[in-house]
Amino acid sequence: MKGIVTGGAGFIGSHLVDRLLADGWHVKVIDNMSCGHRSNLRQHEDNPKLKIYECDIRDANATRKLVTRCDTVFHLAAHANIRLSLQDRKADFENNLVGTINVLEAMIVNDIREIVFASTSAVYGEAKVRPTPEAYAPVQTSLYGASKLACEAYAEAYTQLAPIKFWAFRFANVVGERCRRGVIWDFIQKLRDNPKELEILGDGKQSKEYLYIKDCIDGIVLGYENSSDIVNIFNFGIEEQTTVDRVADIVIEEMGLADVKRRYTGGARGWIGDNPIVELSMERMKRLGWRPTVPSEEAIRRTARWASENIWEDSSNT
Repeated sequence: MKGIVTGGAGFIGSHLVDRLLADGWHVKVIDNMSCGHRSNLRQHEDNPKLKIYECDIRDANATRKLVTRCDTVFHLAAHANIRLSLQDRKADFENNLVGTINVLEAMIVNDIREIVFASTSAVYGEAKVRPTPEAYAPVQTSLYGASKLACEAYAEAYTQLAPIKFWAFRFANVVGERCRRGVIWDFIQKLRDNPKELEILGDGKQSKEYLYIKDCIDGIVLGYENSSDIVNIFNFGIEEQTTVDRVADIVIEEMGLADVKRRYTGGARGWIGDNPIVELSMERMKRLGWRPTVPSEEAIRRTARWASENIWEDSSNT
């Protein structure tokens, strides 16, 4: 089998590359390296089954030349910084929607029939129904969530234009080794700079799901291999909620700190688009036989341990 992984040098993407190579796939990585790190793929530098191309999917011509001769596109490249979108309001549209359309167009031109898409629980906004099922009709609260939902809609429409099958996985917070963004990474950066005080955005009571990266990758592969509709949409999380305050507890413990003062910015949301409670219905994935194996708190602890050991690395993507 031959696969393309856009965003394959990123956190989730590089772990997916690990799995595909282990399963015998030939893999082409396409990444503009704005968030990806070549070091995430260093363990495969001598593997002839892996090719890495530095390319921005916003470039339609370059994308058309590279998205070719494969069985499946695993489309993970995205702008995924909700807070940054408040300053650059076109970033999600250009990176996520335009980039996805360029990938879909390349698939039609080059006769590629399958696309697996990394979506997000942010598409649900502040859901009034919890656990939230895939059929829930949301009100959008972030440009990021809106762009991802638009990507899904376009991909679904493209299945009517060509013999394309589409999978979308709406992730909760995915954490683990190589995760260099999100609340755990932010806390460690802040505590590295000032080990006596931790700023917490919001009131600390935000309650989220934290899914370990290996469970995430196992679920993507299982969902892809065991669902065969033209359009396949799955929530992807863990049926455990952990507060931001509890995340702070674990990070402080893993860094070996004590007597850390917490300073809250206040309010139920840490920023515009921060949904205070994320609780996903996992019934569709459970019917396929998928269950996460790592509890949320252990996933957070492993992530904090890795991040605290790697936060001092040069932040360049070499």
